[in-house]
Amino acid sequence: MMREEKTVSYTTTNTYQTLNTFTLKTEVIWMVCHGLGHLTKYFLNHFEKIDSEKHYIIAPQAPSKYYQDKRYKYVGASWLTRENTDIEIENVLNYLDQVYTSEIQPKLNSHIKFCVMGFSQGVSVASRWISRRAISCDFFIVHSGSIPEDIDKDTFKKTKGFLTYGKEDALLNNSRLKQQTSLAKELFDERLNILPFEGKHIVNEEILAEISKKL
Repeated sequence: MMREEKTVSYTTTNTYQTLNTFTLKTEVIWMVCHGLGHLTKYFLNHFEKIDSEKHYIIAPQAPSKYYQDKRYKYVGASWLTRENTDIEIENVLNYLDQVYTSEIQPKLNSHIKFCVMGFSQGVSVASRWISRRAISCDFFIVHSGSIPEDIDKDTFKKTKGFLTYGKEDALLNNSRLKQQTSLAKELFDERLNILPFEGKHIVNEEILAEISKKL
């Protein structure tokens, strides 16, 4: 008996959600990539403390959804796994391309700044998209996640970076934190802001509101 894994390409449809209204008062457009297990309709709740007149926020939805409990009540989503990772990365990047082309790019001009934020698993997705698609963004927020080591060193040469994490985050041990801090300093140079906070692996709404005032 012979087994062979093959591939096929097809067209698919996915959702994304927005927070606030894009107007002449908008100053910053955000694209925010959630972490493992999140859904955008809940993830966007963490951005409600940010000035709604100045900030227009777009949250792409990870395509792979699953039940998080044996009661089949709570649904979560994942961007990637270790299974067929290269194919899945390309699928996700193609999806982010479409969100960017349809929702973000038409709104960008010399008066609008573009901020990309990733939380946890969303950091690797967002940073790979920026690097592989040569996306120009004014700000990049690394929130409790890891930038892949294969990111091109020139990816963020004109970008202001923010590295924020909880001091009690069980997913960021001392070795990992040291490695990520070193990589962030290499990528962003003097444009890097490091903002640790008291807490665990959570989306810190106060930190995000604080960062928003610096954009």
